[in-house]
Amino acid sequence: MTLHQAFEWLEMSSVGVMVRESPWAFPIVVATHIMGIMLSVGTLVWFDLRLLGVSMLANRASVMYRRLMPWMFTGFAMMFISGGMLLAGYATSAYDNLYFRIKVVAMLLAAVNAVAYHFMTERRIAQWDADVSPPPGARFAGLISICVWATVIIAGRLMSYTMF
Repeated sequence: MTLHQAFEWLEMSSVGVMVRESPWAFPIVVATHIMGIMLSVGTLVWFDLRLLGVSMLANRASVMYRRLMPWMFTGFAMMFISGGMLLAGYATSAYDNLYFRIKVVAMLLAAVNAVAYHFMTERRIAQWDADVSPPPGARFAGLISICVWATVIIAGRLMSYTMF
């Protein structure tokens, strides 16, 4: 099965048909997707600004992460489930869309950045946790995170203007 065939199958799935044909499914799924983005990326940017050393400097990075993590993960779950449903509804249109490809690449870069942060930079958090200016690796992770998630959101918006 080719990737295009997989996208055709996804679009013909019951979820794909529901998203396209139900008068209520599409607006509810889109609203859920936007709320998930707000919750996940919104709270992630708070943490990234702390990593950059430009906001909430009196708070330890580890404490901020522990407090924001449940909100981030809840938002990410909402965002990925609803995004998957939206993809199912319009998979073949997304397949050929340049902005969809940009969005996927940016999401992969966000995942690589998060893994690198957690397995490399965060291991030494005890040394810099309370510092006003975190080490270059932490600042770089925060900057990359903001940039790639902004790219994901912008590409997602551009998808909706160019797919139909």
